[in-house]
Amino acid sequence: MENTQQEILDIFTKTNALLRGHFVLRSGLHSGHFFQCAKVGESMKAIERLSELLVEKLCALDYSTVLAPAMGGLVMGQEVARQTDSRYIFAEKVDDKLSLRRGFKIAPGEKILIVEDVVTRGGRVQEAVDIIQGKGGHVAGIAVLVDRSNRQTSFDAPFISLLELSFPTYQADQLPAELAQIPVEKPGS
Repeated sequence: MENTQQEILDIFTKTNALLRGHFVLRSGLHSGHFFQCAKVGESMKAIERLSELLVEKLCALDYSTVLAPAMGGLVMGQEVARQTDSRYIFAEKVDDKLSLRRGFKIAPGEKILIVEDVVTRGGRVQEAVDIIQGKGGHVAGIAVLVDRSNRQTSFDAPFISLLELSFPTYQADQLPAELAQIPVEKPGS
């Protein structure tokens, strides 16, 4: 594993952001691993460092605004915006669907980077893409801390991840016996 990848994994481990057990993901899939990126957010030094590493990978993208889907992307999105001197907005859940509120506007043609914490299937990211395009904006790229999709997500914009870790996921009726024996948790996304 390359030094930077090991540094990133160490940050997740030291902040207790990588959990092991039996979890129901936001996608409805079950997994023995869960990224609780909010735990990383307890350490602003960790957020600052992860953002630095992510921003290094974004140099080819042209954007003036960062949009983060709530809740997962809020802290990272704000720090990426701070480090790149970009405008920062976020979308939040209204009736379990993302929406722009609080007076946030998107100008026609505005170049926007979406920043999210973890992608498994990409549902929240796609909702953010739909919001931006629905307002006439342009999705300049999508940046995530962790891509756990096993490269199964597909977007019509550059997709950049800081860390790719693919842990198995299962439908509720297809759990392996060892996972089914562990009490299920839904830590929140």
